[in-house]
Order: sequence, then C-alpha cells, then structure tokens
Amino acid sequence: MLASLTDVTVAYGETEILKNITANINAGDRIGLIGPNGAGKTTLLNTLVRRIWPEAGSVIHKTDLSVGYLEQNSGLTASSTIMEEMRGVFREALNARAKMREIAKKMEQAPDDTILQMEYARAQSAFEAGGGYDFEIEIKKILNGMGFADKAYETNIATLSGGEKTRLAIARLLLSDPEMLILDEPTNHLDFKTLMWLENYLNGYKGAVLIVSHDRYFLDKLAKKIWEIDEGELTEYTGNYTQYKQLKAEYVSWQMKEYEKQARQIAHMEDYVARNLTRASTAKSAQSRVKQLSKLTRIKKPRTESKAPSFHFDFSQRPVSDVLEVRGLDLAVGREEKMLASDVNLKMKRGAKAAVIGDNGTGKSTLIKRLVAAAREPEDGIVFGKNTLVGYYDQENKNMTPEKTVLQEVWDAYPSLLEYGARSMLGRVLITGEEVYKHIGDLSGGERAKVGLALLMCGEYNVLLLDEPTNHLDLPARESLETALREYEGTLLFVSHDRYFINALAEKIYEISDGKVNEFDGTFDEYQQAKEREAEQSEERQKDVRVAAAQETAEVKNPRQRRAEEARRRERISRLERKIAEVEAREAELARMIAENPADFELVGKCCTEMEDLKEAHEALLEEWVSLE
Repeated sequence: MLASLTDVTVAYGETEILKNITANINAGDRIGLIGPNGAGKTTLLNTLVRRIWPEAGSVIHKTDLSVGYLEQNSGLTASSTIMEEMRGVFREALNARAKMREIAKKMEQAPDDTILQMEYARAQSAFEAGGGYDFEIEIKKILNGMGFADKAYETNIATLSGGEKTRLAIARLLLSDPEMLILDEPTNHLDFKTLMWLENYLNGYKGAVLIVSHDRYFLDKLAKKIWEIDEGELTEYTGNYTQYKQLKAEYVSWQMKEYEKQARQIAHMEDYVARNLTRASTAKSAQSRVKQLSKLTRIKKPRTESKAPSFHFDFSQRPVSDVLEVRGLDLAVGREEKMLASDVNLKMKRGAKAAVIGDNGTGKSTLIKRLVAAAREPEDGIVFGKNTLVGYYDQENKNMTPEKTVLQEVWDAYPSLLEYGARSMLGRVLITGEEVYKHIGDLSGGERAKVGLALLMCGEYNVLLLDEPTNHLDLPARESLETALREYEGTLLFVSHDRYFINALAEKIYEISDGKVNEFDGTFDEYQQAKEREAEQSEERQKDVRVAAAQETAEVKNPRQRRAEEARRRERISRLERKIAEVEAREAELARMIAENPADFELVGKCCTEMEDLKEAHEALLEEWVSLE
C-alpha cells in the first residue's frame, strides 16, 4: 500500500467538504477520480498529498513515498528554456557530474590521493543512481511524445501558450518518475495524437496513477478503478468509466430496494409503537420496538439522478434538405494570411451530425467562425440552404459582455422573452435565484458555458455550429448535453477534443490534416480503426517498396558487379567479426581488472568509463553484422 485515507473529514467553517472518507492506493493502481464541479475533488487531492490536514481521520503514506502532483496551474520557471526545465528534474545527477569533473581535475595533480578517489567513486555512484547516463534520451523521448519537436527545446517558457505550459508540466512530472502520480485534468489542451501517446505511456507506467478528468474516453482507456465523490462522500467502483456507469446503476437500484424495504420495516414498527405503547398489556413489547428503532442504522435514500443541467434544443422552422455546402474554401489566419487549409469541401444534409477534428492550430475553430460569418453575410464558396437558422457556440464565450448580469445578457439577446421565461431557461442550466444577477465577468468557466448554452436553447436554431461545447463542463453536464444533442433533430457541426462526446454524436468525421480536410463516414471509433488499418497498410507498402527497390537494384547490376559487391560484403563481415572479438576480449580484460582491483578507485573509474564506450561500440558492430548476414 502506498497511501491510505481513514475516516477523513475536511471542513471549511461549518461546511463539511469531505465526510468520513476511507480509501487506499496500492502499487500499480490506475484510479479515475470523478464528481461534479465543487464536489471536493481538488480538496481530496490536497488532503492526500498532505497540503490540507483533516479535522478528523488520518492520511498515511508509505515510508519515503515519492509523489508527483500535477495541478491545474503547475508552476514553471518562466525564465528557463524547455530543456533547462526538463534537466532540472535531474539536478542531483547534474550536480554529481559537475563534482566528478571537479574531482577529476584535482586527481590529475594528485593521482594517488585515496580521499579524492573515494569522493570520485561516491559522485559517480550518485550520477549513475540519478539516471545520469540515460536522462538526455529520456528527456527527448517524453518531450517528443508531448508534442515538442527538437527545434523547440531552447524556447523560453515565458513565450509558451497556456496549453503548451500544461503539456510541459506533464512532461516534467513524467520525467521525475514518482511512485504515486497524481494528475488534475491532464487532458486539457492536448490534441488527439498527444492524448494517445499519454494514454500508452501511463498504461505502461510502473507507479500508481490517480487522475481527475472529465475525458471519459481517457478514463475508459486507462482507469481500473473509479472513485466517485459526491456530497462529500466517496464510492469506489472496479473498472473503467463505462463499467462504472453500469455498476453505479446496479448499485443505486439495489440501494433503493434496500431503502424501501427498511422504510416499510420502520413504518410497521412505528405503527406498532403508536398503537401499543400506552396499553399496559403491550407496553413492554412496544418499548422493545422503540429501542430497536433507536439502534437501527438508517439507509440513506439514494439519489436516482445527479444534479445536472437540463439541456434541450428545438426549432419550429424546417430547413431544406441541403443545409450547407462548402466549395473550394481556403482557411487562413493573421495579417500575413498564414494558410491553414486549402480547397475545403463539405456538405451537410438536414439532420446530419458531424465532428471537425485535428491537431491544435490546424484551423478547426477558423472553419467554424468562417461558416458563422457566412450565415450572417453570404460569402463565395459557402452556401446555406433556404430557411436555415444558424446558432453558434463560442468556446471562449467572447460574444457575451463581462459587465452585464446573466439576466441582462439573456434579455438583450432575446428582448421579447419575459422574465419568467428567461429565469426558467437559466434555471434549466442550474443558474437560479440571486445567481441571475451575477455579472458575466464574475462567473466561473463552467457557469459561463452554461449561460452560453442557455442562450443557444432560446434561439430555436435548426443548425448548430459548436466550438468545443464541453470545455469547462463537468461529467453530469457533458452527459446531459450529449443526450440533448443526440435527441436534437436539427443539423449539428461541432469541434471537440472530447472523444467520448464525438463517438456518441458524430455520424461523420471531418479531419483537418496537412492543410487538407478529409471526410470519413462513421463514428469516431470506426475512424480510429480505419486510421490504424491505414497506418499498417502504409507500413506494408513502404516495406514492399524497399524490397522491390533492393531487388531492382540487384537485377540491374551485371554479374561482375554482384560478385565484387559480394566479395566486399564477405570482407566487411570478416572485419566486423575480428573487431567484435577484439571488443569482447577487451571487455573481459576490463572486467578482470575491476574484479582484481576493487580498492583502486581511479582504475575502476577508468575501466567503467571505457566499458560504457565499448558497450555502445559492441552494439553498433553487432547491428551492422546482423544487417550484412
């Protein structure tokens, strides 16, 4: 066991955030932590890492437990470069290497100084223990996986975007290789390629992983347990997110039956007490029932529905069959008109649902904004059909005014809406009472998203263009939105990084890649399978091309050339075999010298250094020998 929580209670003032929580984290665990916004997930993480001390209960760590904690706003050194920040993880190894070099200079003047020899040996051991020989390779492997190309290594951190800083913070944490890895919303700002790399990396991670995430697809791929926190209580389910949904439904059904069974039992006992407590002949029996009732542990009535917004999108005006056609559109951004994609073509029929996907910066949001602009003012190459009424959701909610109250924002957008109607629509997204008088600028990201979606519900649009609609929404809100859009009979085109959301809604995928828009008919899972098959076929084709090229080269050569090349190949193999034998003999000699002179630290150090060089040379020689055989 790495860490445990036992009867932990955390309160702010008189409000209990966590109530009598008991849970364990064991080596190799893959745990997904979920719950509504404000349920106490971050409080639980801070309690687990001992930044918050509970009012009651205990938090126990394994001795010398190493913990890596990625917060939503992890600190990076703004003045450092990317590579400097990553090398900082290996500070001990770097310090040891610097000390080795310092001692080595002193040893040149005093080669027989045994104290210096011992200091050098200790520094060398610290260098090896800190991964000194491998850390540069590991840094490049993880940075490349997290989407940082070699040319970006010397980039100053202060110039990075928020998403790039998040990716860099994850990379730094992975390099530290802690026994217990805690990630709070690690999938924000990650594109599909980076997400899949991170999934694969974490699946092979040797330590325990605890993840807070709203990415259900990510939780399905990674989690082996789900911790759900709701109303301050934690419930553990075995399996991934999809399995959790099934198990929870079964648990709630069972708990409701037990609750109703106990309720009937209590009602029967209370009725018996009421009828018999004042009778002399039955008073004793009634008193016995009173004692039983006082000792009874009451089963809490389960909540059959989580507190979630109630989205619904409808329209009264039916559009023509051909809702949207885009022909030969070029997507460019900035003053210099940087080209993102060219010759974009797509068609949308009435009632169709499609997703636009692609890496960050490929032009997804740009495409949606161009379509929105064309719906307001016609543009060549973009044609909306007759009777289309287009609604737009902006992921940054820039179309709302920070100084306005929520109620003013709705009224200004829909002046004919009565106060009752406006309040009713806001109530559906859980903005009620005095909350309608909050200023837009004072709302949280989740609250602003709900107001934006409430505005969309008011419009009766028969075409919806949505840019990252699930950003800032918790899981219950995402699932409610997903259900509403699945039931929506209008036309839907949306951008999203939420793969679970895409898979549940999209019947067609538009992928923006390498400056082109590629169309795929099917769900996201089917798209993924097709991409995997395409990658396998591409590899097979490349292999066939290499084989064919080799055969063609061999065929065009005349017999004299082939004989000469074969002679050179045999000669090279012979030289390689002699060289391999020499290296192996030297390795054996060095091993003997180390074994016979363990106290000669200078000699041992030199032998170890030479052994490392020989090891690399040996591997290179063997690889070439195998390729020629």
